[in-house]
Amino acid sequence: MRALVLAPMTPDSLDALNELLPVTYESWTDTQQLADPEELAARIEAEGVSVLVVEADFLPQELFQQAPNLRLVAVTRTDVAHVDLAAASRCGVAVINAPGRNAQAVAELTIGLMLALARQIPSMDAKIKEGRWRSPVAPYIAMQTCERELGGKTLGVLGLGSVGRRVARLAEAFDMSVLAYDPYLEGASDTLSAKLVATLAELTRESDYISVNVPGGPATRGLLGREAIEAMKSGCRIVNTSAYSVFDERALVDALRSGHLGGLALDVFETHPVAPNSPLLGLESVALTPHVGGATQETVARHSRMILDDIARFLRGDRPQNLVNPTVWNNFG
Repeated sequence: MRALVLAPMTPDSLDALNELLPVTYESWTDTQQLADPEELAARIEAEGVSVLVVEADFLPQELFQQAPNLRLVAVTRTDVAHVDLAAASRCGVAVINAPGRNAQAVAELTIGLMLALARQIPSMDAKIKEGRWRSPVAPYIAMQTCERELGGKTLGVLGLGSVGRRVARLAEAFDMSVLAYDPYLEGASDTLSAKLVATLAELTRESDYISVNVPGGPATRGLLGREAIEAMKSGCRIVNTSAYSVFDERALVDALRSGHLGGLALDVFETHPVAPNSPLLGLESVALTPHVGGATQETVARHSRMILDDIARFLRGDRPQNLVNPTVWNNFG
């Protein structure tokens, strides 16, 4: 048995993994390319790989069919949509992931983007660097007339998963009131740093800021469509670090241009990188970051520990803690 690691991992975790079985380490962040599935399947067989660690590489049905010696796939993220789980299960391959590994990083970026919108940080920075700051007092006066502090405002958190919960807790440190809407949350909890509301309409109607923290997919596509956007409080600002597909883009742009929405901050887009003709690029009330919400050293350290621990469990015959396809475990009994 040997492991092929195509995802970033910390040196100490790699050393520990290498004590369990031989390891070949080729992170995609070093090679800056993803593996071709057919070539990867051939390599798995040729090199006797039984444990495969990936982050973003696509693992389709054909790979599992062509790599019969593969026993475990470890995905260093929460989302495993790029892995054909049904095919993995049919072929007797256990799949593990690292849920919540980037929750703190994404939550912190969300708060940072809220501050950027509240205080016009990107446009103020650009004004100075482009030589447009000529009056020593004009920006100060302008900011006083139109900008607001986060304290005393209401944040609506859409989705109370691991990221949404952290956003709620951080927002309370800024003296914000926090509302939350999550139809999949079963009942209220004293541990939540938010007041649960029964409907999306109530959340959008009451919020000065909205943080979008829901996964993409059919259930959330178009969730913030024209009707929801038009029902938002005038001047509301939206931060989305999770799924661009929740938006009706035309309605979103219309609301920004009219001033109904006070601002928008995005770390996710319809395409990555963002299309050069995107109407969002020409709007001063929009702040953009290039899909880097979870890109921290701490995220890598966190998922490295989680994956290492579960691989160790698997190798000693214990069920992994973060097993995504539990029905396959009977094959290892």
